[in-house]
Amino acid sequence: MRFSLFVAFFVLCFPALAQTEAPTLRVATREIAPFVMQKEGKFTGFSIDLWNAIADELKVGSKFKVNPNVAAQIEAVRSGEADIGIAATSITSKRDRIVDFSQPFYDSGLQILVRGEGSQPSLLSGLWQVMTSPLLRQFVIAVLVLIIVPAHAVWLVERSHHDGIVRHKRYYPGIFEAMWWTVSCLATQSEEMPKHSFARVLAAMWMFFAIIFTAYVTAALTANLTLDALRGDIRGPQDLPGKRVATVASSTSEAYLRGANVRLQAFPTIEAAFAALQSKKVDAVVYDTPILTYYAANAGKGRVMLAGPVFRHESYGIVLPNGSPWRKRINYALLSLRENGTYDEIHQKWFGNDQ
Repeated sequence: MRFSLFVAFFVLCFPALAQTEAPTLRVATREIAPFVMQKEGKFTGFSIDLWNAIADELKVGSKFKVNPNVAAQIEAVRSGEADIGIAATSITSKRDRIVDFSQPFYDSGLQILVRGEGSQPSLLSGLWQVMTSPLLRQFVIAVLVLIIVPAHAVWLVERSHHDGIVRHKRYYPGIFEAMWWTVSCLATQSEEMPKHSFARVLAAMWMFFAIIFTAYVTAALTANLTLDALRGDIRGPQDLPGKRVATVASSTSEAYLRGANVRLQAFPTIEAAFAALQSKKVDAVVYDTPILTYYAANAGKGRVMLAGPVFRHESYGIVLPNGSPWRKRINYALLSLRENGTYDEIHQKWFGNDQ
């Protein structure tokens, strides 16, 4: 009896020990596919799945609040309106002065997105592309070699023939007569045949080779120039100066482009930047690689394409107020998820084998 009374007294005096409620963290986020999206009133995406896994490790609840942009999201955390912030937020020294970050959870970078048909180059730009094409340089070198070598062989055997195609026995100008004949063969326009038997065999082989060589080079050069036309004249960050370039306001890509001598247009959302690209109001969009890749493979499939390599590598982190007691626990949870394979499962779900 006394024991029962003691237990009842203990429970009444210490109700928190009888039923402990998990704390609920206020999570500031923003919609940015494929990291954060809303479908039928529910949040989904890579960052959402990752945070839910972290929350399970921490044994906490979550209350999400959508912010219009990254600046508003960071401010919500800084001001104390939110306990943490997660989406696709790059870790930078400027941001680290006003908020704290977890260890990185995703490696990113900037890349360029252009229309599928490419930015149409001008006539001069197109001619310059042809003149500077590596394939064209290889073609010119090959032609010079394939003209000079046979020309010397023909000159050596034909100069001694009284009625040969080389009228002059001397090297000059006899070699030029032989070179003219090899050029004519290469262009399949030669009407005169050598008189020496060895030269005739050489001529037959050379004409056959000239037909194959001309067909191959024509096909290769056409394919190369067609691909260049599809890509347009924007192939990397070095081609951006002077172009109309869109990005998202207050993003790391905007900070980069401010010093890149481009005709910059900063939009409030990445969707607005995509729309400007489709309507040909801008020539390219510069933004985070995974976001551009996802758009090009889904909503923009067949209409846009990535141009050039990834540049200015960055990392995403979870935003926390300075001095947050949750930082160490979140970092521990991230390490645990990487070690037990949960992180890899979430990454595979949203990005496949790409990183």
